[in-house]
Amino acid sequence: DAAHSQKRTERKRRQAGDTFLDHVIIHVRGGKGGNGCVAFHREKYVSMGPPSGGNGGRGGDVYILPTPELTTLGAIPKRTRGQPGAHGRGTWQNGRNTPPTIIKVPLGTVVRELPRDDPRRAKDVWEAEEEALEGLDADARRAKMLDSRWVHYPRSQDDNKHRDVFKQAEVALWREERERRWACMQRANHPVHLDLSEIERPVEDVNAPLALGKTEYLGHLITRGGGGGLGNPHFLSPINRSPKFATKGHDGERVTLELELKIIADVGLVGMPNAGKSTLLRALTGGRAKTEVASYAFTTLNPVLGVIRVADDGTFEGQLHAMNVFEETAVEEACRLEHAHAEEAHDPCSPSLDQFSILESFRFTIADNPGLIARASEDVGLGHSFLRSIERSHALAYVVDFAGPAPWDELAVLREELDKYQPGMSAKARLVVANKADLLGGDGDTSAVHAAREKLARLETYVQTEMGSMDVVPVSAKYGQNLKRVVGLMQGYVREAR
Repeated sequence: DAAHSQKRTERKRRQAGDTFLDHVIIHVRGGKGGNGCVAFHREKYVSMGPPSGGNGGRGGDVYILPTPELTTLGAIPKRTRGQPGAHGRGTWQNGRNTPPTIIKVPLGTVVRELPRDDPRRAKDVWEAEEEALEGLDADARRAKMLDSRWVHYPRSQDDNKHRDVFKQAEVALWREERERRWACMQRANHPVHLDLSEIERPVEDVNAPLALGKTEYLGHLITRGGGGGLGNPHFLSPINRSPKFATKGHDGERVTLELELKIIADVGLVGMPNAGKSTLLRALTGGRAKTEVASYAFTTLNPVLGVIRVADDGTFEGQLHAMNVFEETAVEEACRLEHAHAEEAHDPCSPSLDQFSILESFRFTIADNPGLIARASEDVGLGHSFLRSIERSHALAYVVDFAGPAPWDELAVLREELDKYQPGMSAKARLVVANKADLLGGDGDTSAVHAAREKLARLETYVQTEMGSMDVVPVSAKYGQNLKRVVGLMQGYVREAR
């Protein structure tokens, strides 16, 4: 049921052509080792030289590395395999060890290895071999197993199978394989679990020699590549002077990983559809946040991250922006096209040049999430799986439609759904933003203004009695009114958490 719910939510998100993914399952396999070589040295005046087959190269390992350059899991391939090692060659030429493969993921990604009883997990090397041998008789099983493990000199396969030295080598190979299988079982007792919330740097040894080069940080090792096969000189002995067999390379490790992206935002916005969260984010960031604004529900299908930049005197970037009114996306786009050929540097319908960097003294991030409705835990609407993007937020801010009939009922639904997603998550809420306050008493009518004040007092009373100590701020995100107080409070929450 959980997997079906997740697929349904992702299908809803992709309806608008978005490629944002915050949950994906990938299959990772280490590179296969190269095969050993069966060869004999030949040169002038030496017609019967010694065995000279090289060993196979080691398969490539697979690492996972967090990077701030990515913001979605959509670019990560569902199947990743390390590069195979090169085969050994004659004249004692060993195969080349291949470089590692690095999977880059966004910061905030949680990596979990699926347990063995999970049906989504891919089979490991031993399980895949058992499945391939299923239904075969004993002779066919043995022949197929030998063919997958040994390399024979041309026209020597049948002769090798009856030689005692080959049988002894086969016993040694089975013993080594049993040890590798035991190591694989022990590794399953310690599954991969990584929380890639920050960029890690390797600690350099200050006592290392000066001539020792620096190694590049590759990230966290996920799967090891398979070892290379052994060339025929490895089987040279006093009783076997002409070994005509070598081993094939081993398969790399296989794991199935569940990647979950939890966006690292300082403040998360939570609200019902059409509460004005996207407009609020655009007003706070000065129009830099690329989020859709429209008059229909579920305009935002994926979390959007914005950066709030604040000066020493409390002025934030949105206040100095040339856009005085933040309209719907379609209206702003039409305005931008209308003034596309204007010569003025500061177009009233397009963002002004970035001149706030000189004044900036503090910044924090804020996440806008899709609308949350009642019964979202039952996958109604978009569900609430996207709330993983604000699990790590230092503070949450409820955004309610103050012009609606009962904004306090919206708060009750939002708090209930947060606790259903993660018990105790509503305790992070520190602020209630009563948006669209410009729709109440905006014409200056005395009775309308008095009714708006009474409604605000009732909302504050409800918050203090039912939800604890929280700040309530009426704002108009569309016209940028009273946002400086919101930014100041959010800045205080972030400073306290940091």
